[in-house]
Amino acid sequence: MTVMTDLYAAAGRAGLLTPAVIGGTEVLVDFRAPDVEVLDGLGLSSDYAIRYPADEVMLDTGHELVIGGVTYRVREVRAVGDGSECRATLTML
Repeated sequence: MTVMTDLYAAAGRAGLLTPAVIGGTEVLVDFRAPDVEVLDGLGLSSDYAIRYPADEVMLDTGHELVIGGVTYRVREVRAVGDGSECRATLTML
């Protein structure tokens, strides 16, 4: 297991992540919606996005996923930091 995977596993156990159904499999992701406070109230998120460990989830532009019963399409995927984490921007369908 990588350090990033361990971090996400701990965050999931603490209830800090959101379940997402990707390709029929439920995974835990860090989900951000527009106008949601981020950075402990220091800013607002401007679009739908998820962050996730790169070695656990495979997403690409055009893929669809379901969070809270709502379907989203992936607009863009970018590696974060050393590439062990990814950020995907989403569009609600």
